[in-house]
Amino acid sequence: MGYLLLIGAILAEVAGTTSLKLSEGFSRPVPSVLMFVFYGLSFTIFSFALKRIDVSVGYAIWSAVGTAAITAIGVFYFREPWTALKFVSMALIIGGVIGLNIGGGAH
Repeated sequence: MGYLLLIGAILAEVAGTTSLKLSEGFSRPVPSVLMFVFYGLSFTIFSFALKRIDVSVGYAIWSAVGTAAITAIGVFYFREPWTALKFVSMALIIGGVIGLNIGGGAH
């Protein structure tokens, strides 16, 4: 159940970050409001996930998967450039999350 909550928190955080980009510096009202809604939802769900998952593992997964998802959205939806450095950096983030999971898991 903790990991299902974590997935929900990640999805809400990604939606919040995408809304932040779409708000164009808070000049568009709907994405601006949605950003606050999604971030609030994300932190709320994440707090429930942390009742069942170690904070070190939960936060690593939350931030890494969120970063990877936002990178993909940036590249494929917002047409941001994809470079070898971005690829290697994402691989390092994923490797770090795997290392933290090996070192400790859910309780």
